[in-house]
Amino acid sequence: MTLAATTDLAAATNEHLANLSNTLIYSAMAVYTLAFFAYITEWIFGSRSKIGRTAAALTADPAARKAAPAVTVKKGGSTAVLERPKVVVRAAAGQRDVPDGPGAHGGDEQGDLYGRIAVSLTVLAFLIELAGVIARAASVERAPWGNMYEFNITFSTVAVGVYLSLLALKKNVRWMGLFLITSVLLDLGIAVTVLYTASDQLVPALHSYWLYIHVSTAILCGAVFYVGAVSTILYLFKDSYESKLAGGGKPGKFATSFLERLPASSSLDKFSYRVNAAVFPLWTFTIIAGAIWAGDAWGRYWGWDPKETWAFITWVAYACYLHARATAGWKGRKAAYLALIAFGCWLFNYYGVNIFVSGKHSYAGV
Repeated sequence: MTLAATTDLAAATNEHLANLSNTLIYSAMAVYTLAFFAYITEWIFGSRSKIGRTAAALTADPAARKAAPAVTVKKGGSTAVLERPKVVVRAAAGQRDVPDGPGAHGGDEQGDLYGRIAVSLTVLAFLIELAGVIARAASVERAPWGNMYEFNITFSTVAVGVYLSLLALKKNVRWMGLFLITSVLLDLGIAVTVLYTASDQLVPALHSYWLYIHVSTAILCGAVFYVGAVSTILYLFKDSYESKLAGGGKPGKFATSFLERLPASSSLDKFSYRVNAAVFPLWTFTIIAGAIWAGDAWGRYWGWDPKETWAFITWVAYACYLHARATAGWKGRKAAYLALIAFGCWLFNYYGVNIFVSGKHSYAGV
């Protein structure tokens, strides 16, 4: 590269905006940490709730479940009526009705207050992180996902955005907040330490409008797949908990305090299936868009490059999961294991291929 070309490349990077982006990302991590502690406090206060402790009894005793009255909380001379947990049928076994738990706050008024504070801090951190991603893009006047660092900070932003969008749509997913923020902090920690790459221009192969189409849809799919994976993991724990109660077993005190407040296993199972099924067509489009881009950039649509191969493996794994859900003998836990294997394939495509495997997609570095 000539001296003039090097000078032009340096001039194309706005160092002020690049530094501002770094500051915003660190600031977002600080606010996410505050949100993390607020979510923990919500769970702690919820564990003291009498409302939360009734969930296990309702799960184990069908007669008590049918007769359970609405719960009231009195304060200052007024009465606030809380809705009784919704009764649903377990999709896996179809043998008993199980009520949804009251949520992370466990029906406790003070716990609910900390939960609202946690969500507010999550919104603030999301906006700060989004500003950091935009500043990163503005520093080089391109899409902010030309390397693994940029992909990470954008991915975590979109994942939180999906969570907040579900809350805005009045979906009861606040129980996911603690797990989401924990993984987001880990993701950002890896990004700023191991994967950090200075703001720079793209290699010629990435200069295409397909960068905006293909990579943006891949990030969105990954964020939704992540939400589905969290729900699937919690489903497996809650399903084991419900089965133990139904069999007359007595789970440990910690498991009871924690798991009784989550939605019923059938609700978690349905939620994970719906989000995975909803985003699967977009993942299909992502692979097709990548093939078209490969044809423009390298003169062939498919060459079994490691990234292409694992994207296809991920597609096959999720297709098997969705098919298993439609097959009577593979509902419930078996299908859940397939969903986690599929998400594991996506994670390997996300991290493993870029870091450990060489291929045409290695130009982005880490």
